[in-house]
Amino acid sequence: MVFDLLRRKTRAAEPPVQQKASAAARVVNWHGLGGVSWSPRDAVSLTRSGFAGNPVGFRAVKLISEAAASLPLILQDATQRYDNHPLLTLLARPNPAQSRSDLIEALIGYTLLSGNAYVEAVAGEEGLPAELHVLRPDRISVVPGGDGWPVAYDYAVGGRKHRFAATGTRSPICHIRSFHPQDDHYGLAPLQAAATAVDVHNAASRWSKALLDNAARPSGALVWSGSDGQGMMPEDQFRRLSDEIETNFQGARNAGRPMVLEGGLDWKPMGFSPSDMEFQQTKEAAAREIALAFGVPPMLLGLPGDAAYANYQEANRAFYRLTVLPLAGRVATALSDWLSGFTGEALELKPDLDQVTALAAEREAQWRRISSADFLSRDEKRRLLGLPPLAEGETDV
Repeated sequence: MVFDLLRRKTRAAEPPVQQKASAAARVVNWHGLGGVSWSPRDAVSLTRSGFAGNPVGFRAVKLISEAAASLPLILQDATQRYDNHPLLTLLARPNPAQSRSDLIEALIGYTLLSGNAYVEAVAGEEGLPAELHVLRPDRISVVPGGDGWPVAYDYAVGGRKHRFAATGTRSPICHIRSFHPQDDHYGLAPLQAAATAVDVHNAASRWSKALLDNAARPSGALVWSGSDGQGMMPEDQFRRLSDEIETNFQGARNAGRPMVLEGGLDWKPMGFSPSDMEFQQTKEAAAREIALAFGVPPMLLGLPGDAAYANYQEANRAFYRLTVLPLAGRVATALSDWLSGFTGEALELKPDLDQVTALAAEREAQWRRISSADFLSRDEKRRLLGLPPLAEGETDV
């Protein structure tokens, strides 16, 4: 109860202190003031407040990670594109509990929430790993060597710690991290950039809930007009008033209930209405900032006030082109480079743009434009389309 913060500390052993009378001395403030309070900025706290506790952050992360996980992947080297390969078989079922989509969704989600994603390779008999497992970033710490490069990764959980050595070409850990201008070993997550907007959005939601819990009325003050001229309420009356207000006048069930005040007490409203404070506009602006940090067009999240794109289809195409494909391509490249160290092959894993529905019109125009370019050779056209050159004697049909 806020009245507990304002209880007077009486000391019977000390002589009374002479104080100057003030017109504000009789006002009991109902609405406490304080400094700005920001949520912690560690990955666990941000995930709790910005993903598990914020609908905009939750939907933005799910939208990106699920879209990236649904992208079809192709594997090729400098000479051919593979329809069947042990690496594709491994990614199709990386471990007994996950499919390829589950693995990619977890990697993208962790990258968005913490800026880092880690994959563990369970060693097989020879060649590629037997299984791949995604590890929680909050449990892993990088162990740098004397030259600053990571030499190991410590995985700690439940008071126990396991160290993965990261030397040689066959490192058991693949570390995927976002760009961070001030950290040599850990990435910067979009959620960290959106942390202030998340705090504002959550605070606006809590304010709306508190407004309903307090009879949907703004804050105010109880003014006590005492007979002694100082406005000092006796301790027993102060406690009884606090208990009665908490019991009879707070909460949604007491909405609209009239307050009966005894002699000398007067209620003075001292707060702005929701329209004056424009909390709804503040909340919507914070939601758009969260979407902006993740690279999701607000139109796709159903947020009002955004007219950057003419229609939903255009916004969806920009979402794939500017957000999903770069992130999915970076994760696929990191996995193929890492797994190539186990096989010794120079493999390239990347999304198949020709099978992305959102880019169908764009890819069709590109194929038509390149196919009609008579000044390009067959291999040059294939290179522009991301295809390997044909072998000697092989035809396009």
